[in-house]
Amino acid sequence: MSGCLAVWRKELTIYFATPIFYLTGFFFLLLAGYFFYSNLVYYTVLSFQAGQNPYLATMLNPLQMVYRPFFGNLAVLFLFIVPLFTMRLIAEEKRSGTMELLLTFPLTDWGVILGKFLAALALYALLLAVTVIYSIAFGIILPLDWLAIAVGYLGLLLLGGAFLALGLFSSALTENQIIAAVIAFGLLLLFWIIGWYEELGPPAYQGFFRYLSMMGHFDTFSRGVVDTRDILYYLGFTYFFLFLTKRQLESRQWRG
Repeated sequence: MSGCLAVWRKELTIYFATPIFYLTGFFFLLLAGYFFYSNLVYYTVLSFQAGQNPYLATMLNPLQMVYRPFFGNLAVLFLFIVPLFTMRLIAEEKRSGTMELLLTFPLTDWGVILGKFLAALALYALLLAVTVIYSIAFGIILPLDWLAIAVGYLGLLLLGGAFLALGLFSSALTENQIIAAVIAFGLLLLFWIIGWYEELGPPAYQGFFRYLSMMGHFDTFSRGVVDTRDILYYLGFTYFFLFLTKRQLESRQWRG
């Protein structure tokens, strides 16, 4: 783990010195605000209608009607944004020739990998934290189940860690940032939609495809429910692709 903090600081400095973080952050927050506002307007309209419909009033739930679709929308946005965050992490080092120099320093492979991963995760968490402002404003006018909302954000954080680990691995496969972003998006999309095959595939494999699906594990978090199986899935997924990234760096040294 030697040098992890130094690499983390270096990557954060680069992120904040380049426009890609500000551009992606701006459009992310713009779209996130739009989705939250749209869900809130829909909930408000139904709330007015519930005054004349007692049955409808019993079905009104801010978590299910505002936050559950909102968390799903954020997950979709990150599906596009994360490849942009990770595409340069290793690919640019390879292209510029600084990866070999970096590996000659007294840094372990895990130190380099975790430093880059945690820097990207810090920016991801920063964007998530800004969206909490929407909930604070909403909470002023309506009591909210903050524990359930926190569970939803925990799910997004775990989902983001898995996204970033796969994106980091994709960046280690090539020297071209665009190719790295395309590979990351393609693999993320595959793990996103693989659960759809559950309804089309052989019955014996339906549970297998459901377990591999990223969104299948995220759904429980969006409902405000914590399931240790989902936590273990995301942690295992993250470690697996970080480990593959390490093996990819080692194979480069062997070919050296």
